[in-house]
Amino acid sequence: MAPTPDDTFDVVVLGAGSGGYAAALRAAQLGLTVALVEEGKVGGTCLHSGCIPTKALLHAAELADGAREGARFGVRSTFEGIDMAAVAAYKDGVVAGLFKGLEGLVSSRGITVVRGHGRLVGPDTVEVRAAHGAEAPARLVGRHVVVATGSFPRTLPGLEIGGRVVTSEQALRLDTVPRSVIVLGGGVIGVEFASVWRSFGAEVHVVEALDHLVPAEDDALSKALERAFRKRGIRFTLGDRFEKVAEDDSGVHVRLASGATLDADLLLVAVGRGPRTAGIGLEEQGVTLDRGFVVVDERLHTGVGNVWAVGDVVPGLQLAHRGFAQGIAVAERIAGLTPAPLDEATVPRVTYSDPEVASVGLTERAAVEQHGADGVETLEYNLAGNGRSKILGTQGFVKLVRRKDGPVLGVHMIGARVGELVGEAQLVVSWDAYPEDVAALVHAHPTQNEALGEAHLALAGKPLHAHN
Repeated sequence: MAPTPDDTFDVVVLGAGSGGYAAALRAAQLGLTVALVEEGKVGGTCLHSGCIPTKALLHAAELADGAREGARFGVRSTFEGIDMAAVAAYKDGVVAGLFKGLEGLVSSRGITVVRGHGRLVGPDTVEVRAAHGAEAPARLVGRHVVVATGSFPRTLPGLEIGGRVVTSEQALRLDTVPRSVIVLGGGVIGVEFASVWRSFGAEVHVVEALDHLVPAEDDALSKALERAFRKRGIRFTLGDRFEKVAEDDSGVHVRLASGATLDADLLLVAVGRGPRTAGIGLEEQGVTLDRGFVVVDERLHTGVGNVWAVGDVVPGLQLAHRGFAQGIAVAERIAGLTPAPLDEATVPRVTYSDPEVASVGLTERAAVEQHGADGVETLEYNLAGNGRSKILGTQGFVKLVRRKDGPVLGVHMIGARVGELVGEAQLVVSWDAYPEDVAALVHAHPTQNEALGEAHLALAGKPLHAHN
């Protein structure tokens, strides 16, 4: 249904990514009328150019490594190469299927989807210009407005995107495997693409300005990932900054602040994501921005009229599932419910590299800052003692951080498929569980999930297998 100039809705949502469509779906479920404004496709970055297509590439990479390593398991398999057209077809098929399902869901809830660029022209009014700009802009009045416009790949001053210099969005559309890649940024996006390209056969060199890969994670996980990457032949330079890049027919040539130079076919810029808040009328309506991010209270309200914000535009973890949870919470508050504020420390984090990194809660460093060195206890349980991990041939560990004589504050894991274990870890941290509470639970055998149980047994003072 196309809106008319006089259309008024209970909720107008600006942006149809994870946070926006979650807010729209929950609001409609609660009986509110909803307009969902989106310039691109419903699903946003995560579905179309982020989480989903990236993880599809990572699964293809896992299969490539499996083909190489078949003999290790008694399977006669060989790796013959990567057909990027076929990989792209598989990736695009996954995205298309999820997109079709999401569009159907949005339609079935009676949500009005308005295509075009939305801009606040009043605290309760959104003007939407169609992409081609031929028609007069539609004006939507919302008793509440939810800003959920997401984020974009950042670059650095003097570093222009184009040609052999790409962001993650262009990297997802490559039709060949580069022979060599420099990845600028050793955070989640950088190490995931580094992992994919190495599995596809490329030479990879990661440059990270901080002292560790995945620097937001516990130091023990960062060091373990660095060891694993060295073993895989992924090179990296830490504690050094990008200075300039030159491009010619032979490739890209990157100079670092230390004076070191690196050469490759391609440069991936993965230095983080910025909030997509420019040009949508926020400051004109009195909404406070900080470095482009929307400043909100613990309820995600902007302090202006009935304007709310969720997802990547709000300072904090830029994760799809965080935005999704925030979207639901805001819809419930608009409907008169009182959901508890989201505790960011309980939001799980997963890096889908090989090996995977998964965590929730405080790192050891953060726990010590809060409770002092004498007030924190840690334990690492090596996956070498876990039967399922042994079968999979993976290495890694589960690290627990607890307040001394108190609850578990953080769970940090590295190894194949540990992202699938973070659900229980989230419950442990969210519910302030003591090691003894988790140790009493029965974990199925043989599963990697047992490693969580064994780690808590050990931290509770009754280790049954060796741990480091």
